[in-house]
Amino acid sequence: MAVAVGRGFLIQPCSSSSSSFVCKYRHEPSLGITSTLWPAKMGTTRRCTSTVVRAQQRPTWLPGLDPPPYLDGTLAGDFGFDPLGLGEDPESLKWYVQAELVHARFAMAGVAGILFTDLLRVTGISKLPVWYEAGAVKFDFASTRTLFVETKRYMDFVSPGSQAKDGSFFGLEAALEGLEPGYPGGPLLNPLGLAKDIRNAHEWKLKEIKNGRLAMVAMLGIFVQASVTHVGPIDNLLEHLSNPWHKTIIQTLANSGS
Repeated sequence: MAVAVGRGFLIQPCSSSSSSFVCKYRHEPSLGITSTLWPAKMGTTRRCTSTVVRAQQRPTWLPGLDPPPYLDGTLAGDFGFDPLGLGEDPESLKWYVQAELVHARFAMAGVAGILFTDLLRVTGISKLPVWYEAGAVKFDFASTRTLFVETKRYMDFVSPGSQAKDGSFFGLEAALEGLEPGYPGGPLLNPLGLAKDIRNAHEWKLKEIKNGRLAMVAMLGIFVQASVTHVGPIDNLLEHLSNPWHKTIIQTLANSGS
């Protein structure tokens, strides 16, 4: 009879009639197994309990939680997080993967841009508007033609590799390579050649999506900070450093409500 206790724990009784039974302890970290045998009284039939502890096969967002079957760990950054079951449909899952990847890249670019321009503004190097007012200013380099690039990205998602055909992207198709949706690669978007074999570049994909998720959380914090304090992140940092014990998020939120 075997009794399972929690995830990955197995307690299984066994017996032995040999009088020379020896208590043993087994520990194999590489296999995630720990086994201990306890003998009964001398001169009687030996009874023991074997406890086997097997480590979880892969990390999940909540330790000990069984991930849903459709999140099998093959996707970059897959830690089994889908409490609403949005990815149950395979086609929807593909779309959500691309949507998260694009939002992550925009968030990383946005956080870097906000911090850099805010630093230039606060130090007086450039007379740039604070980031949440920058949308009211017309910049020469900004153009609605960038929507064309987004359209091409969507077309490549619908039909992978279609945008790498001759004549589909102003003669730049060979430079983009069209490796797979979300990872066009080539000398334009992968100038350092860090992931030439994108299908086997799981580590690079994992690093990108982790940094992207962190950037999305940072963007949320910057949004809330701007709504509460009405200044940029560098101004908030300088105010906090001027009086670290009394200029914190707790005092700021308390003062904003009064």
